[in-house]
Amino acid sequence: MSRDIILETRNLVKEFKGFTAVDDVNLQIERGSIHALIGPNGAGKTTVFNLLTKFLTPTRGQILFNGTDITNKSSDAIARMGVIRSFQISAVFPHLSVIENVRVALQRKRSDSLYFWRSEKCLDSLNDRAMELLDSVGLAPFANAQAVDLPYGRKRSLEIATTLALDPELLLLDEPTQGMGHEDVSVVAELIKKVSKDRTILMVEHNLNVVADLSDTITVLQRGAVLTEGDYAKVSADPQVREAYMGVASDDEPVAKASRTPSTSSQPAETSA
Repeated sequence: MSRDIILETRNLVKEFKGFTAVDDVNLQIERGSIHALIGPNGAGKTTVFNLLTKFLTPTRGQILFNGTDITNKSSDAIARMGVIRSFQISAVFPHLSVIENVRVALQRKRSDSLYFWRSEKCLDSLNDRAMELLDSVGLAPFANAQAVDLPYGRKRSLEIATTLALDPELLLLDEPTQGMGHEDVSVVAELIKKVSKDRTILMVEHNLNVVADLSDTITVLQRGAVLTEGDYAKVSADPQVREAYMGVASDDEPVAKASRTPSTSSQPAETSA
């Protein structure tokens, strides 16, 4: 049976003044899956994500979404097609209420953002949908609180709610648990699992426990190239991955096995491409 591929890259390359940050990367993201992109610092994860979301233009190669070549399209154009990056619009306006933040995102989806400046009544029609989205991420009780007053983990939940307001077909999450404590990691991991039920998720994530718990498929990058790909059992057993990512050089040494409950025990976040 043929696989249903929603996003594909073909021989994707990104060079910066002679340095190859992404080297001939071929990805196939299956519709309805959670696909994780991992690797040690400097592996090229962030650069790949920026290429997929059109913050960077490939040097060579193709990016296809639902079979359509989007290599040369703008980030706004692919967002309208349903490719949405979490935190892309950074619509957590600190001095707006939680529900107002979601309404702003809903306005953007409706392409009537000028309503924001016209009348409160123009926004009232969005309240029901905004409350549905807040309820889906556990923020309904905080609807009238100012975003600035939310704890860090709940701010991340609000960012996901504003992203969901744009009705993504493919949701790209960039380090969704970075900087979180154990309790917030667990909350956000459960939220990702919940919102994945009717959409496809591609995430860059440094926390191996989250990756093990959530991912159907994992692609490991090293020095800008794909090192291996598969489920967590396959990837974690790969000697090259253990050496490059987990710091285990010998095949005789045991693989560090992630708990199925997310924790803060993780690889440091990537700080460069």
